Amino acid sequence: MYDLPNRFNFGMLTRVASPLAFNLPLWPQHPRLQHQHSVEYWMMASLLYQNDDTTEALRVFDPEAADVFFVPFFSSLSFNTHGNNMTDPDTEFDRQLQVDILIFLRKSNYWQRTSGRDHVIPMHHPNAFRFLREEVNASILIVADFGRFSKSMSTLQKDVVAPYKHVVESYMDDDSSNPYKLRTTLLFFRGRTVRKSEGKVRRKLEKLLKGYEDVHFEATGDTPSSNRLFDAIVSHCVPVVISDHIELPFESELDYTKFSLFFSVKEALVPGYMVEHLRKIPENEWLKMWARLKEITHHFEYQFPPKKEDAVNMIWRQVRSKVPGERLAVNRKQRLKIPDWW
Repeated sequence: MYDLPNRFNFGMLTRVASPLAFNLPLWPQHPRLQHQHSVEYWMMASLLYQNDDTTEALRVFDPEAADVFFVPFFSSLSFNTHGNNMTDPDTEFDRQLQVDILIFLRKSNYWQRTSGRDHVIPMHHPNAFRFLREEVNASILIVADFGRFSKSMSTLQKDVVAPYKHVVESYMDDDSSNPYKLRTTLLFFRGRTVRKSEGKVRRKLEKLLKGYEDVHFEATGDTPSSNRLFDAIVSHCVPVVISDHIELPFESELDYTKFSLFFSVKEALVPGYMVEHLRKIPENEWLKMWARLKEITHHFEYQFPPKKEDAVNMIWRQVRSKVPGERLAVNRKQRLKIPDWW
């Protein structure tokens, strides 16, 4: 991990920030939009906590011994802190931080050695690093999804999809003898229905589902983004995912079909189709998904100190899986005499 000045990370949280594991500045609980994109904070914190038993990644102080180089720039927090309405004059502070971190990296021998391919850069907010992100497109990026990235910028092959930090409290005492009977709501949606281009589908769904007593739309919601998936998981509510192009965290290790239901956009917009399908799900099938949710919830918890197989450790495990591909790319580039054809 690079030792960067505080202004790139903890300095955005507090004026007096010590980069010591026992004295981390707390991430503010509000506003929630900043909270849900705090992946960068938890990744840095995990590297400051040196415990081989609970961490997938261990910080080394000899660069030659490193498998990857973590860049602790809180690009999501920078966007949210410095002019997140896109036109605020404070946006210049965000742009300047991006300029400065690029200058720093380009001076690094280890960045130059691989063109940044073995560098890990959190970019979880869709607008994080928005001015100069194309300059780091070879690196391993930690993203929420690929919706606002071109394929030349970010791909599933080299990058890691990380879960949002959920904003609801985790359901800790879900041990009812008959949980199925206690659930009286068939379908629950919490979020904005007027939301850029994807809001077109949400508005249509809201109209289709308005007439059902056991379908609840809380249209104001707590977030305009897809954090609701992770809120559902830690609430032990079976997620109903309506998407044609979603990519999910840790999918090389988790089979989401064991605890979630998936509909294409076309299916969901057929009047009555989705509700009818949900009503036909047998109680024993729902109970299996509910039980599986309870088993995997810990994979979506960010915390400090980190715990075995929690969210941040799952992310580091995914990063490790990308290393062979990055090494292959570096070695091939060194011997190719013509542009790469892949």
